[in-house]
Amino acid sequence: MFFVIHGVDKPGHGEVRAGARPAHLEYMQNAADRLLVAGPTLSEDGESMTGSLIIIEAEDRAEAEAFTRDDPYTQAGLFESVTIKPWKLVFARDPNESGA
Repeated sequence: MFFVIHGVDKPGHGEVRAGARPAHLEYMQNAADRLLVAGPTLSEDGESMTGSLIIIEAEDRAEAEAFTRDDPYTQAGLFESVTIKPWKLVFARDPNESGA
């Protein structure tokens, strides 16, 4: 089953994100076989990271919660809020194909 994990950064925590980023990226790399997509959400101007969006395959909600709890960003106190929702893949565009 897939789960969407959406973390919203605490305001003014850019330095926390930057400091935890290397460990977070290593954590994501170690889970790559379970990740469908992962990346930061951005400010409207596209310049600043404002949160994280991850879609992960997990056995159940408890496993998705454990994954989130163990994320270096969570452990560093980066997030103001985190939501975890079950998700069903219905359609996906191949990112290597042109959308035009």
